[in-house]
Formats: sequence, structure tokens, C-alpha cells
Amino acid sequence: MEKIYLLGIIFFISCLLTVIFNTLLLKFATNLGTRDISEEIRWNPARKPSLGGITFFLVFLILVIIALFSNMIKEKYYEVHLWGFLYCAVAGFVMGLADDAYNTKPLIKFLVQVSCAIVFIISDNYIRVFPVETLNYITTFLWVVGLMNSLNMLDNMDAITATVSFVILLFISIFQILNLTDDDFYLLISVGMMGSFLGFLYHNWYPSKMFMGDSGSQFIGMLLAWLGVKFLWNATDVNGQFIQSKNILIPVLVFIVTISDTATVTINRLLKGQSPFVGGRDHTTHNLVFNGFSQRQVAILYLLISLFGGLFAIYFVYGNSSWNTFSIIVSMVVSLFIFLALYSTTRLKKSQR
Repeated sequence: MEKIYLLGIIFFISCLLTVIFNTLLLKFATNLGTRDISEEIRWNPARKPSLGGITFFLVFLILVIIALFSNMIKEKYYEVHLWGFLYCAVAGFVMGLADDAYNTKPLIKFLVQVSCAIVFIISDNYIRVFPVETLNYITTFLWVVGLMNSLNMLDNMDAITATVSFVILLFISIFQILNLTDDDFYLLISVGMMGSFLGFLYHNWYPSKMFMGDSGSQFIGMLLAWLGVKFLWNATDVNGQFIQSKNILIPVLVFIVTISDTATVTINRLLKGQSPFVGGRDHTTHNLVFNGFSQRQVAILYLLISLFGGLFAIYFVYGNSSWNTFSIIVSMVVSLFIFLALYSTTRLKKSQR
């Protein structure tokens, strides 16, 4: 119980610091990320600074320092695992910050993402669901690069990415607590960053005063990818079992919104002969607004979908003692239903352009 109270304090402090940092940044740094709107297609044409990622990273560093001085980092983490985690965090943030400031070439962004995927493997935090290591390496590569791009693509409307990321971290934290993990370092990071995401919404809820920018979306994408591998892909269930099908479907359910949006955009653009890596107003979020939803309603809807996917994942890990063919089919049907529901928004008649 004492741990829960301490985590609650960390959550509150992280939330408060984020609000304070962003308030100060808005007073002194108003140009970062405010590109000429002619350079790219953006949903919101207003020139607002992309400062959220800076605050995320500052809070992250504070959490790491707290962990260091409170002995939450075990001795083994001073080796390759911790340094790999820190490298990926710094690389994701710096690369995103450079993109916000200088609009760097996509190739540079891709190479940094690839380096993060390689470090995942070197740091022994790679996906282990297949008997063939090569398949595990390929899946890890697709997961890291795909998720960093997915969060970047999802950051197309006020409050969406922060809201969805908050829910994902919430369920990752729940999995850590229910699994009785003694890894307090990652639990501290998860809960602290949840507080930071919530604090960011104070300035990012529609109508927003700032964006998180690539520095935020790339950093968050890396963070969620790392924690997702460690506590979802490679975790055991309540019975201490590691079941391949379960460990594939659980991350899909928890990350269902990001996966569905990215898959929808990629499929539609490839069918049209377009690149899936350029900006555009063809995301599921945009299509929901085209069909009558307000931006606030879209954010709430994505919150509810993320909660549903996560709760379903929790049920099948802790509420269902057996994992059988029926469980696999139901999980697949639920995941497919959510994907098709979001994908269908691109096929509805658009009420506005």
C-alpha cells in the first residue's frame, strides 16, 4: 500500500511539473515547430509551438534521477540494459527535436529509429514470441520503427496522442502491478510519464495552446515500444505461463488504436499509389470529424476505445483462467472489429472537406 501512495505522489508531481514547465515554455519559446503551413498538410493550420516533447523529456530525466537516488535501479541495470533504454530515449527525443526545429529529412529519422531497434536487441529487450530468433529480431524491428512512426502519425489532432498514450501506459502499469514485478524503476517511469501526459492535456486539449511535436511523439513511441516489449510481449500471465498466441494478442489489444490508425492510413495510401509516410488528412481521426464528430468527441472516443481494448486484455490475462482456442478467436474478433470500425470511417460519406 505504501508503494501505491508513493506512486500517487509521483503521478501528481509529474502532472504538476508538466503544467508548470509548459506554462513557462509558452512564455519564452513560442517559435519551435511553428513551420510554414505551406510546407506540410496539417489538420490545424494555426501556428502553435511544438513544446510538449521538451517537457516530457525533462520529466523523464527527473524520474530517472529520482530512481538513481532512491536505489530503484538495480545493480544489473547499470549495464547494457539501462544504457540501451537511456540511449533510445535520448535518440528519440533529440531526433524529434531536430525535426521540429529544422524539418530534417525522413531518411535521418528512419536511421535513428533503426538504431533504436538495434539497441533494443543488443540490450536484450527484444520480442521473444517465436522459436526462431531471426523472426524475433524482425518483429522487434517492425515494432520499434512502426510504433515510433505510428505515434508520429497519430499526432494529427489536439489531445489524441497524449490521451491514447496515457491509457496505454495505464494498462502497462496495471500489468506490472498485477504481475508483482519487483522492477520499481520501470513502474516509476510508467506512472510518472502518465502524470506528464495528463498534465500536457491542460495545454493540448482542444482548442490547444501547443503541440507535442516530433520530439514528443518520437520519444513517446520509443518509450511505449520499450515498455510494451518488456511487460506485454515478453510477460508471463497470472499462472506464470508464457503462451505465444496470448503474448501476441495482448499487445494488439492494448495498442489497438495506434495499430488501427496506422494500418488504415497505410492500406488506403498504398491502394492509391501514395506514400504512407507523408502528411495528409486521411487518418481515422480526420474522417470522424468529416463525418460529424467534434475534435473533443474524437479524443473521448479514442479514450474509450483504448480503455475497452486494455480492459479486454486484462480480462484475458487475469479474469480468464484458461487460454484456449475460444479465447484466441474472441480476442482476434474483438481486435478485428475495432480495426474495421475505425477503417470504415474512411468509407463513409464525408459531410465536409
